[in-house]
Amino acid sequence: MKKLHTLAFLTIGAAAFAQTPDPEITAAAEALEDQVIEWRHDIHEHPELSNREFETAAKIAKHLKSLGIEVETEVAKTGVVGVLKGDHPGKVVALRADIDALPVTERNNLPFKSEVTATFMGEETGVMHACGHDTHVAILMGTAQILAENKDKIHGTVKFVFQPAEEGAPPGEEGGAALMIKEGVLKNPDVDTIFGLHINSATPVGTIAYKPGGTMAAVERFVVKIQGKQTHGSQPWGGVDPIYIAAKIIDGFQSIISRESNLLVEPAVITVGKISGGVRFNIIPETAELIGTVRTLDPDMRELIIDRMTEMSEGLAKAYGGSATIEFQSNTAITYNDLALTEQMLPTLKRVAGEDHVKLVKATTGGEDFSYYQEEVPGLFFFLGGMTPGNTEAYPHHTPDFQIDDDGLLLGVKTMSQLTLDYLNAK
Repeated sequence: MKKLHTLAFLTIGAAAFAQTPDPEITAAAEALEDQVIEWRHDIHEHPELSNREFETAAKIAKHLKSLGIEVETEVAKTGVVGVLKGDHPGKVVALRADIDALPVTERNNLPFKSEVTATFMGEETGVMHACGHDTHVAILMGTAQILAENKDKIHGTVKFVFQPAEEGAPPGEEGGAALMIKEGVLKNPDVDTIFGLHINSATPVGTIAYKPGGTMAAVERFVVKIQGKQTHGSQPWGGVDPIYIAAKIIDGFQSIISRESNLLVEPAVITVGKISGGVRFNIIPETAELIGTVRTLDPDMRELIIDRMTEMSEGLAKAYGGSATIEFQSNTAITYNDLALTEQMLPTLKRVAGEDHVKLVKATTGGEDFSYYQEEVPGLFFFLGGMTPGNTEAYPHHTPDFQIDDDGLLLGVKTMSQLTLDYLNAK
């Protein structure tokens, strides 16, 4: 990973910024709040799955064009990129929002509840913005409007990156941040840094949470294919039981975490989410398969864990008379907040939200493909509160009951707008 891209940020401290947010930007965001909420409701009511965000993209492009922003569509299939040149020369900053929804059937009584259905992996399913991407889109649309109306304040260029397929492209397709990068989203003009946010249903409205360095995990999907020898269930000695081998491998994988990984450095997780093998109660099958995920927050630990999983699956299978292969597919890298950039922009977060409302948090083992941008340029990714103050229990992301309080959007617009101006205008 490219963790430390530059030390230049360290020369710019809190003194480079005013002590309070730009009052004109604050007023503009407050005046736009109802419109941002309306956009969010519309997008929530009409969700689209990854790489199928056609109507969402059209709404975004129409809005950006109305602001006089240069617009490119069909980037990474359904992505939209807007370029806004300020009235003064300077650096280039990218702002990213993900736009896709999930194959989840919504279960609540919201007036803008999704009734959309679609076919996913061959099955009919509801479609829902069950991770808050609708809020991300609305916040960035609002930010684009505020910055377009204040070009005279901008020393440099702003790229608005509306990215499809953050949740993962359909099988057999490319998509998401990796494809955006492949198609040149960080070029022409070349991006110097990138900012992104994620709404959080368990963080109170008005709060920003952040962590320097590794903040979200690298995510690998793995598949272990085990070869045994079929035999009658009453005579296990006549064959090699791949299900028994699978159990040993699962147990062995957990020992990598509990006995070999230095969890004082960072947390790590190995989860087997699917086991398959066999067709009948009295037949020991010939093959079995394990499918799961690995979550890591440190590059060295990631390498260790993947190497040991490979050695353990092959070694245990051989020890019990069979064989095994393991394959890994990388879904995200480590979401790594550049240390110097985080230090530079932390005063902005505190000025906008209030120092008592900016919280340093521990890393999460969830994953984000924003991480791929951060491998190319310095980036800062933070969490925005979306839980109604006073709530004692939040509905988790990716669930049918997931909800976000609209009051959280205003802080998102203010923060993204002020981060952009402070970064570009820093001397």
